[in-house]
Amino acid sequence: MNRNENGLLYGPDDKVSYTQSGVLGLQHVLAMDVYVAPLIMAGLLSMTLAQKTGFLQAAFIAAGIGTILQTKFFMKLPVSQGPSFVPVGAVAGVYLANGGVHGGMATVLGSLVVGSLLLVILGVSGVFQKIINLLVPAIVGGTIITCVGLSLLPGALNDNIFEAGGNVNDNIIIAASTAAVMLLAIILSVRVPQLKRVLKVSSIVIALIAGSIIATLMGKFDWSSVQSASWFALPQYTSLHYGLHFSLPAILTFIVIYMVLTTETTGTWFAMSAVTGEKITNKQWNRGIIGEGLSCLVSALLGATPMTGYSTNAGVVSVTGVASKRVFVSAGIWFMVLGFCGKLSAFLAAVPAPVIGGVYSIICVVIMLNGLNVIRNLKLSDSAIYVIGIPIVLTMAVVLIPSKVTNEAPQMIQYLLGSPITIGAISAIVMNLFLSKTSKQTLKKAEPAEDSEASVEATAGR
Repeated sequence: MNRNENGLLYGPDDKVSYTQSGVLGLQHVLAMDVYVAPLIMAGLLSMTLAQKTGFLQAAFIAAGIGTILQTKFFMKLPVSQGPSFVPVGAVAGVYLANGGVHGGMATVLGSLVVGSLLLVILGVSGVFQKIINLLVPAIVGGTIITCVGLSLLPGALNDNIFEAGGNVNDNIIIAASTAAVMLLAIILSVRVPQLKRVLKVSSIVIALIAGSIIATLMGKFDWSSVQSASWFALPQYTSLHYGLHFSLPAILTFIVIYMVLTTETTGTWFAMSAVTGEKITNKQWNRGIIGEGLSCLVSALLGATPMTGYSTNAGVVSVTGVASKRVFVSAGIWFMVLGFCGKLSAFLAAVPAPVIGGVYSIICVVIMLNGLNVIRNLKLSDSAIYVIGIPIVLTMAVVLIPSKVTNEAPQMIQYLLGSPITIGAISAIVMNLFLSKTSKQTLKKAEPAEDSEASVEATAGR
């Protein structure tokens, strides 16, 4: 598909200069809150400062390796990996139930290794692609993308702005200013053709820099952690330090977690496919889940937690028009640099939450609209409204559900309630299967061609 039909300045296979790809790769890294999940987990596990630093370093390095593996060798789409929020409760639960500081982490890492190998087996055996072709036609894929954007938006606003630390009025000013700068850059890129390429591709970096300057002037950017951080450090707390221990209950727990992560990642792949206009072939589905498994395996061996494809990057691509795989490989390299460079990691972690929120909220809306764009091009029956509507309702219900209700639920249910995207995806699949008329129409539309290299029609957004 012509990249101009999707508003892209650079398609997935376009060669961007190394200098430009380096800057744009950093833009993707800055737009991702990769450090948040590891920091939350480290707090729940009562890690020492040294352990926390090592945990964060491992997460960055694993995200970098995973991003390069997926983009360059396996999925072969612009996909950026990062630590998921889904396993937070499971990691803490398994850690505490298996000795805490006395062997708990070894059990967590051992279970993660087994789960990641099962993902690889799903891809090698070809089972994963068959599941996708059967259960995820175009209407389901578009609904999942919509649910991804909707599920992320409340967090972008609440966690990063309204409920973030500091004065809420100051947070709103910083976030609004950051978003305004980003929108101004986008408007100028549309109104002034000569500036389109420069402003559109750099709009997020420009906004983040402007937001950081505004936060600094308001006294909301704490530079002390950056000044005290070392320039270079090797991660010390890996599986070589903790060891690996295998416990059947813990393994079964993380198998469930990995299934949830797989559903979440599938939504990300659909989103990126819709944004780039690149169909996902049967082989890509299988290679993608192999890459996902290997990313998680690397992460476990480094002493970090499971990796997943970050859906925010689909929004970044929509905003900037840059989908070059070379840029995503650069993002992977930046992640690894951050993993070894303490000052850069500290700087990224120090960027005020409202600055991230100002950019993040716009990206979430863009992702949601991409999903609706996929759906609007389909010929649907009357019952299709429920296939689309019920998952959206359930996604928002899970986002807004009181924590008291979640905490009182059985542990396995808590894992599901921790991922609104998963609830949305599962409900879309189930509704489509039960509403057979809609299912037959969309499945027929999404049937791959006869050859083995056929694409999954759902990702074409037709």
